[in-house]
Amino acid sequence: MKPAWLIVLLKELKETLRDRRALALLAVFMLMYPLMVGAILNREIGRATRPEREGIDLVVLGAAQAPTLMAQLGQRNINVQRRDAMNEDAIVALLREQKVTAVLRLHEHYAEDYQAMRPARAELWYDSASESSRKHEEVEAVLRDYSRTIAGARLLAHGVSPANLNPVLVQKYDTGTSASRSASTIGTMLGIFFVPAFMFCMSTAVDSTAGERERRSLEVLLAQPARPGDLIVGKWLAAALLSIVGITLELAIAHGILKWLPLEEIGMSWRLSALDLAAVCLASATLSMFAAAIEIALSINAKSFKEAQSLVSIAMLVPIVPVIVVPMMNLSTSHWMYLVPVLSNQTLLRELAKGQSIGLLPFLLTFFSSLVLALLCLVFTERRMRSERYLMTV
Repeated sequence: MKPAWLIVLLKELKETLRDRRALALLAVFMLMYPLMVGAILNREIGRATRPEREGIDLVVLGAAQAPTLMAQLGQRNINVQRRDAMNEDAIVALLREQKVTAVLRLHEHYAEDYQAMRPARAELWYDSASESSRKHEEVEAVLRDYSRTIAGARLLAHGVSPANLNPVLVQKYDTGTSASRSASTIGTMLGIFFVPAFMFCMSTAVDSTAGERERRSLEVLLAQPARPGDLIVGKWLAAALLSIVGITLELAIAHGILKWLPLEEIGMSWRLSALDLAAVCLASATLSMFAAAIEIALSINAKSFKEAQSLVSIAMLVPIVPVIVVPMMNLSTSHWMYLVPVLSNQTLLRELAKGQSIGLLPFLLTFFSSLVLALLCLVFTERRMRSERYLMTV
């Protein structure tokens, strides 16, 4: 004879699989976040490689006064468009059209000041709110290099070594790998991969508790020769199983997208192996169990389906807060991070993406921290269902 919890589990799974809206919602959340992250990174890759393909469009006013500077701009893949004098309003209007990166306006006495070895004045106009706002930095770099070259040539003409301009020579060595850079950059995005664990099981958890209570079918189940604990465990496992499947497929899709994207174009890489991904999925299974347990605990006390949905929706916001706040604070990875649901999964995936060995402890902390919270929610729900006050209101 099958145990009571297994009968309830099969019954809830059968009803869920018949609900096309629940399955459609599952598919939407399973695809939405990986595709969203892939689209964001693909856009960044496109921006990073666009200057190499298309160059930078720069409007220069008074270009005839600085032929050497124009030649140096052209050598750096900057398309110089020579135009006549323009006033400030015309320059602002031109930049708002977002057809050019910046406007370089040379002062009317630029050539005279240059010949007299006085500071030759130039103005660089750009729109920091445009999509090409970062491209003006390339123009600034060319202007700085050109200025240093001229200064060095003038010092050398007066018998002074240009080395005097740089009394301290600093050499930079970046020990960060592309994997660690990518993990740090994508760190905030990784957290949203685990938030759907609460969404995958929400429909089943709410419908099998508050929904049945509203339809008056929960009292029929309680009248059966089955302990309340068996009913809770069956409903919990049914909701948790859907969440586990959803999170596993979502992580697999995200892993495939990040492996496929040419992240090397923006100095990053994704080196997570299939074995590491399987370990993350295993550690994340208890997150799905916790999500199902807390949603059932909240829904079982709701008097209507709508009330349960509101409670669950508010509760889902709580684990999202540390996922957003902690990466913004730039804190060093600590063991306490592996004790906070969702944040622990995000931290675990980020550290593995760096290509470093993190040991067994982070996996154990991530796995058991969510499992303990899930069991506490189940104990609370089971005691609640055993109380006479609750039975009278069913």
